[in-house]
Amino acid sequence: MTAYLLDWCGLLVRWLHVIAGIAWIGSSFYFVWLDNSLQPLGEREPPDPRVAGELWAVHGGGFYRARKYRVAPEVLPPTLHWFYWEAYTTWLSGFALLCLLYFLRAEAYLVDPSVVALSKPVAIAIAVAVIVGSWLVYDGLCRSPAGRKPPALAVSVAAMTAVLAWGLCQLFSGRGAFMVFGAALGSIMVANVSFVIIPGQRELVTAKREGREPDAAPGLRGKQRSVHNTYFTLPVLFVMISNHHAMTYGARYNWLVLIAMSFAGACIRGWFVARQKPAGRRGVVAALPAALGIGTLAGLVVALAPAENAAGGGSLSGEVESLGDGGRSANGPMAPNGLPTVDATQVQAIVAQRCMPCHSKTPTQLGFNAPPNGIVLETLDELRAHLPEIQRQVSLRSMPLGNLTGMTDDERAKLLMWIGHGAAAGRGP
Repeated sequence: MTAYLLDWCGLLVRWLHVIAGIAWIGSSFYFVWLDNSLQPLGEREPPDPRVAGELWAVHGGGFYRARKYRVAPEVLPPTLHWFYWEAYTTWLSGFALLCLLYFLRAEAYLVDPSVVALSKPVAIAIAVAVIVGSWLVYDGLCRSPAGRKPPALAVSVAAMTAVLAWGLCQLFSGRGAFMVFGAALGSIMVANVSFVIIPGQRELVTAKREGREPDAAPGLRGKQRSVHNTYFTLPVLFVMISNHHAMTYGARYNWLVLIAMSFAGACIRGWFVARQKPAGRRGVVAALPAALGIGTLAGLVVALAPAENAAGGGSLSGEVESLGDGGRSANGPMAPNGLPTVDATQVQAIVAQRCMPCHSKTPTQLGFNAPPNGIVLETLDELRAHLPEIQRQVSLRSMPLGNLTGMTDDERAKLLMWIGHGAAAGRGP
């Protein structure tokens, strides 16, 4: 019953997280577009040095006119609309998810003894310290002399995120490292809203209400952080979906994959931003970020592609060789390529002990109320129906999850051999 209720909590909190995230990202993207699309007042309009620009739009059967003031209008309107609860709700629901899944089940999702044998409390403490420390380092960079030089600040923040990605992948499981990385970037984004953007806006409003001349500096700082947030968005979204794609977090150099995907996301977002500016809608310069992003993604597709063997499947000999002596210890007849074969009886015993605690109709592994992704592996036919997924997950060591059931390298190698030499041909009982 506990696992069942935790599943419902996870579902509802994840749903809330997605809804709030859509609202936050949608409003963020809209205001960045609005800011970049402003045009000077029309010729028939009286000049107003306080107005930075305006924009006309048509939507939902009507026309809209938006104006932006350089600092503040002469008189505040009776109603001001603020945008911050979208950000706060997104972060609160996201942190709740982190606690429900990656902290509560740290032994499965966060800790990987083959990377570093951390205890559950130590792993959680490190993750929280990294999330808080990332904000402190980032905020320090923005307030340093480099913060007054956008190119220097961009390089500094990029270097910080690269070091963060590398360091986390040296401490946690690939899946856990990616998620903590995303949580750190998301926390930076919401901290920008809470500690810089909203306080700056409140200062502008307070100054006008008190009859003081508003200071433009808080607004400029808020705009800087808002621009940073828009470049963090796509890397964070990638992390949110990465747990469905073991080829990324399970790669040998997963930290390079994380850095490359983050760079590609920032570049693609940069292309959208460049296109929104009147001068950027034409010309080669605006297309450069898109070319960099697409080129990086293409490079990753090639780098992560599995090798092909003569039969057209994945390179089993390479995968088995990477597991050490395990592949050479199996007894049985030799396959044409010189590797020993494995019969179905051995495979069934391995799967029953290492896979079925989770992947059965009624899982016995604590914390699982249903088989992950609905995949049941109780019979050979069910195994054969999922051969490509099993081969990929086993070779990447992303399954069993956190190696909770203790699959050995020898068992891993035998399962991969069977997939390559016996399963497809239907050999074995």
